[in-house]
Amino acid sequence: MSYRKFAQEYLKGAVNGASPLQLIIMLYDGALRFMEAGRHAMLAGEIDKQNTSLQRAQHVVTELMACLDMEQGGEVATNLFALYSFALNQLVEANISDKTEAIDACIKIFSDLRESWVRLEADLRLKTKPGDALAA
Repeated sequence: MSYRKFAQEYLKGAVNGASPLQLIIMLYDGALRFMEAGRHAMLAGEIDKQNTSLQRAQHVVTELMACLDMEQGGEVATNLFALYSFALNQLVEANISDKTEAIDACIKIFSDLRESWVRLEADLRLKTKPGDALAA
């Protein structure tokens, strides 16, 4: 089995075995990775790679927007939607105007949000210790 095929199978297994919170964190990781790649390509003058990376980041942000449950999420979902909309606009603007400042703003927002999701996931993991489900 080739390395690429092995990596794809490993990733598929990781996604299939992930909790909803872990999937959200994976989306944040992807968005951040594409933002960083777009920023690096912009600084290097690699326009095609910049465009591809920033468009991929935009797709991840759009996916996060689509995942929001505006009815059940209440104010949190509304605030996240506003942040995602801002980030999406900033990424488009960065790609058009070649301004790293807009990407930097998105990286800051997504890094902070990712950290919050990681803490939430860790808190939930502590509250539901292994064996709790068996005792019920």
